[in-house]
Amino acid sequence: MSDALLPAFKTTILEHFPDLADSEFSLLTKGWHSVAVDVDDRLIFKFPRHKEAERALRTEAGLLSVIRPVVTMPVPDLTLFPGPPLFSHHAKLKGEHLTTKEYSALPVGARGDLASRMAQLYAELHALEHHLMAAAGAAPVHPWPEPEDILRDAWPVLPSELRSPAERAIDAWQHLAPDPHGTTYGFFDGHGWNMAFDHGSQRLNGVYDFADSGFGALHQEFIYSNFISWDLTSRIIGAYESLTSRTIDRKRVHLLTGVFWLSEVAGFANEPAHLPQALELVSDWVRHQ
Repeated sequence: MSDALLPAFKTTILEHFPDLADSEFSLLTKGWHSVAVDVDDRLIFKFPRHKEAERALRTEAGLLSVIRPVVTMPVPDLTLFPGPPLFSHHAKLKGEHLTTKEYSALPVGARGDLASRMAQLYAELHALEHHLMAAAGAAPVHPWPEPEDILRDAWPVLPSELRSPAERAIDAWQHLAPDPHGTTYGFFDGHGWNMAFDHGSQRLNGVYDFADSGFGALHQEFIYSNFISWDLTSRIIGAYESLTSRTIDRKRVHLLTGVFWLSEVAGFANEPAHLPQALELVSDWVRHQ
């Protein structure tokens, strides 16, 4: 999305917040659901891209109103403005995304602190009563494609050395027993692009974007941190087990990670801008078998 749209967003914001007339506005375009406007590095305004995104933003605001008072992790305090156009406003969680390279440079203590904070968030979210979250708007998380569809769409772009591991993973997934811990309300989006990480203090200041949260199989919660590092996921699982006394099946998490990344390859098969990264993730998954 072009910066050409920033003046229109700025006009809308100033209609409601005229005191920001002398502020610095910048466009943040990486969100799938919404475009965000950063004001003075202290305020975030989110504008949905389409009707589905509008529904997601309303749902996210309702969920966060329940989540925010009961979790230790800082999360956005969304205020909705019905518009038109619909948009939201919240104080910015200070920090930046966390990449694999940046995580690799962290000392052991900072890695452990990050894992402990994410594990605590997951434990607190998983303890929320289902009927309360359903009343707040939570729904089942977006389902993955059918096994045969993943293989069909990924196969033409998979390098030969990845095809056998892909077939084995999809077959194992088809025969996977139900999650031993059942269904939970969870974040299901705990990767580095949803983190406000302070690289100066090497500390996580909060997480955001609960639009994809909902009800899902508990083990699936732990796959998204693999976008950052397998080491981080291992640390999160260990801390979570200590907090909850639940045992997490690491092989199951590894399998689900591979299937998810294969589904990403299938989805990006005709998108040259995203396909190379998706294929590299699958290669990395194979290397960690």
